[in-house]
Amino acid sequence: QVELVESGGGSVQAGGSLRLSCAASEYAYRIGCMGWFRQAPGKEREGVAAITGSGGTTTYADSVKGRFTISRGNVKNTMTLQMNSLKPEDTAVYYCAGRLVSHCTWAGLRNSYWGQGTQVTVSS
Repeated sequence: QVELVESGGGSVQAGGSLRLSCAASEYAYRIGCMGWFRQAPGKEREGVAAITGSGGTTTYADSVKGRFTISRGNVKNTMTLQMNSLKPEDTAVYYCAGRLVSHCTWAGLRNSYWGQGTQVTVSS
């Protein structure tokens, strides 16, 4: 069983930046596609960004394009999400997801390993 652990959430004013990190607890497996989802109160969980196992292909939700950057870490099975120009509507619990297959699809990530989530709050 692979466990994913997020870190880096917090509170920031609009226009500020935060950096989220995700690490898998099990190093025996190589995590392929990794991604971030978020869920705001009363809303469905939505995909934010995803990156393939090689790090060569990234995908972003339209709402975060140009503001968020997803990347693979130098350490095996790690990933970061750099969030700039944050807006109040970015407020949500952010979840890390990962699967053993390198190819990324939102549906595939939804049926994969999940972290417990980290709160991001952006005040106006």
